[in-house]
This record gives sequence, structure tokens and C-alpha cells, in this order.
Amino acid sequence: MTTFPWTIRGLRSALANGVVKPTALAEQAMARANGNAGRNTYLWQDAAWTHAEASRAEAMPRDTGGLFGDGRSALWGLPISVKDCFDLAGAPTTMGTHLYRDLNGIAARDSWLVEQLRAAGAVIVGKTHLHPLAYGITGQNPEFGDCLQPRDPTALTGGSSSGAVASVQEGSAVAAIGTDTGGSVRVPAALGGLAGYRATIGRGDWRGGAHLAESFDTMGWLFRDLEDAPFLAAPFAPSDPTPIENYATFGVVESAFLHDCEPEIIASLHATVRELEGLGLRAKTIDTSWWADAREIFIPIQAWEAARVHAGHFNSLAPNDRERLEYGASIKSDELAAFRLRHEAFRARTDELLAAQQLLLLPASPVARLGASADHSQTRIRLLRYTIPFSLAGTPVVTIPCAAGGMQLVAARGCDESLLQLVAKIGARRKADASAS
Repeated sequence: MTTFPWTIRGLRSALANGVVKPTALAEQAMARANGNAGRNTYLWQDAAWTHAEASRAEAMPRDTGGLFGDGRSALWGLPISVKDCFDLAGAPTTMGTHLYRDLNGIAARDSWLVEQLRAAGAVIVGKTHLHPLAYGITGQNPEFGDCLQPRDPTALTGGSSSGAVASVQEGSAVAAIGTDTGGSVRVPAALGGLAGYRATIGRGDWRGGAHLAESFDTMGWLFRDLEDAPFLAAPFAPSDPTPIENYATFGVVESAFLHDCEPEIIASLHATVRELEGLGLRAKTIDTSWWADAREIFIPIQAWEAARVHAGHFNSLAPNDRERLEYGASIKSDELAAFRLRHEAFRARTDELLAAQQLLLLPASPVARLGASADHSQTRIRLLRYTIPFSLAGTPVVTIPCAAGGMQLVAARGCDESLLQLVAKIGARRKADASAS
């Protein structure tokens, strides 16, 4: 039996060369689905529908040119999972709750994002588990069950893009669509040993997608191989993306910021600094003391916007979600206006920092795992300290998987393609070093 790497490049090369067909890949993916202990990677699947999608992709005409020489998109024929906050015609959109599963019913048409994926010939394997309302970062869900890692049944995936992580880990998807409001791509990627790409705020069209907090919601991907990163910009990319920038410098957070980091995470940060320096970039330590305001700005704006999205349904939701939504609804207009002014100032100051440093590097999570049976009542606040500065800034971020945890590499808004090209170089260097050792 012919084998090939379960990566975007590996599978697409095999597809382009006729070594495997989309229908065969879909069958392999479906056979691996729901491989975690809770059997809940996916909240919706239909094997017949996915097989029909693979057959449809298979029938797309071959041409010449393109990245793989067959005139088709980089995602053609690939098994892809989609977070269950985007409509797919013929399926419910649960947002991780029974309430919205029953209230929304069956979607009549595809969301914009699903349209892009299907037009590219991607084969959607199913709609994945998420933290309820996408309003959480652990992957715990009282209605559909907590999402556990296929590779470690004693560890949570993190959230809210929980099933996205599980689908890539178990091999039912080669890449997974997630969303990131306060860290919902970046943290699960770090906890799951995967790469994660959070797009610049405003990229893509949210038609048919369920918002949590529009000021911060971004689309993103979880995937395995850093060299695949440049292939993932296209579905969200504007018609005229910013030209590729060759980076020369990057800022690294000061040691004081890392006071609650596990030692292994700090070791991974230092290793990533050396990797970037090995590519010719110069490091400089940055002052992060002003980031202390980030949570105080982010949480009320997020809660106010979420309360508007879910107005009228608070009493049908879990107590923790209900409390946060009630808090959001209680925020007065003058208070909100003051928070928005602080948000603008924070974003402008981050723009200045990135103009000076080009890139920023720090952990995506201060911990390497979340135990499935542990008390995580304080986990959300601890993790958000690392992620929400860039939620406020609206910047693109890639989580770089490391020996322990993952590192956030941050670029200026709109520089997604340049950032993805750089992390691909990190991936290529890692492979070269592994081959030489």
C-alpha cells in the first residue's frame, strides 16, 4: 500500500500525481473520526454527504499550472473539518448548545466560508465540537461532553475550537477551520501540539457564521505542519493582499511577563528565539507592563457584544454563560464608550510596537496541558493574559508548536501572508535539522 505524509503538501502531491483519490481520502478520514475518548470530535457528520462531496471534487476537471501542477486549488480533495458555528446546508448549527441546535433547525444554505471551501474542492468531513457559544477556552461542554485529546484521554483539547484540534490529532482532517476571539485557535493549538493560524480581524465574510463578539472574532485554521501554513491564507485573503515582507527583527516578552509560565514553556520560548535568530532575525526584549490593562478592556466589550447576540436566551444557557451574558447586558452605554476608547488606544499602541519590532514572540499558553479532571475555574483568566493583547489589536498570529506548548508569533494587521511564509521557513529548517541529526 502506498503511503504519503498526512499533511496538506503530502496529500495534495499524492492527489495531483494520481496516487490517491479524494474518495479514498474521505473514507480514511471518516474511519478515523470521533477517535477521542468521548467520541465527540464531531457534533454533526453524514458519511453519505461527505462521500458525495468527495465524488464531486473528484469530478472537477484537471488543468495545468497551480501550486501542484493540476490547475486545482491547494485544498482540492483534502479532508477538512469545520467548527460548528458556520452554517452548512442540510445540517444544524449548534454553537455547542442544545438550545441553538433546536432553535436554528437545519441550515438552508451554506455560510460564506463553507462556500469558499466547497468551491476550492475541499471535502468537509463534518462539523466539530466547540465550547458552548465559543465562549470559553478549555473545551469543556456540559451538553455535548468535554472534548478530550485523541492522543491523551486525560487532557482537554482547550477551546473553543476543541473539535478542530481533535480532528487533526486523530487524522480525520488534515486541517480544521476554527475561530479565535480571545485565543480559541491559539491556545488549543498550543495544548494539542499543533500549529494554529488566527487571521487578521476582518478577513473573510461572516455571512452564515455565528458571532460571539464581532469586535474580536476572527477565522482561523488548526493544522500539523508549519510548511503548510502558506496554503491556508487563500480562503480568507483579500483580493489584494499586502506584499510579502522580509522580516529582520522581532520583539520578545520580558521575563517578568512569564512569571506564571511552566519552566518547560519558557524553555520552548528560548528555543524558538534561537530558531528565529538562525533565520537571520534579531531579537529585542520588549516592555509589556502596559498589557496589564488588556483584560479590563477586552472582557466587558466581549460580554456586551455577546449579550446582544444571545439576547432573549440567557435563561436557557448554562449558569456560567448566563452570568457572563447578564454582566454584559448590564454595561451602560457610557461605560461601553469608555472601554471602546481604551480599546482604540491599546490597538494604536500595539501598532506602534509592531512598526518598531516587526514581529512579537511569546507563549500562547503558560501551561502545556489542561488535565481533564482538574479544577479550571481560574484557567480562563490565566490563559487570556497571554492571548487577548492581540485580540484587542486584531493582528494575525501563528501558534508555533514546540517541545512543550506553543509560541505565538505576531505580525501587523494585514501581514498574514508574510507571517505564514516565515513560519513555513521555520518548519523547513526543523526538518532539515532533523534530517541532519
